[in-house]
Amino acid sequence: QVQLVESGGGLVQPGGSLRLSCVVSGSIFSSYVMAWYRQAPGKQREWVASINSGGDENYADSVKGRVTISRDNSKNTVYLQMNSLKPEDTAVYYCKAVGPAGTTSWGQGTQVTVSS
Repeated sequence: QVQLVESGGGLVQPGGSLRLSCVVSGSIFSSYVMAWYRQAPGKQREWVASINSGGDENYADSVKGRVTISRDNSKNTVYLQMNSLKPEDTAVYYCKAVGPAGTTSWGQGTQVTVSS
């Protein structure tokens, strides 16, 4: 069973930056499509960014230009670099892995709070 562990969340002031990490267990990480989602209080979980096995990146319009997703296959880790953070970025951020057979696994989430 694939396990995902996120880290890097915290409290940051508006305009600040954070880098989230997600470490994935398993030997075929390089073949996974990895994605970040977020869920703000009282709202549905929404997709933020994704990166496929070839390194192609996609971003939600709400974060485009401020967020970069990347992966290090040697460390079984996917990152989410977030810059110019806004209060509306406050949410629990979740990492998702989609395997070659379409199986999906989620992490437990990490809280990001943007506030002065």
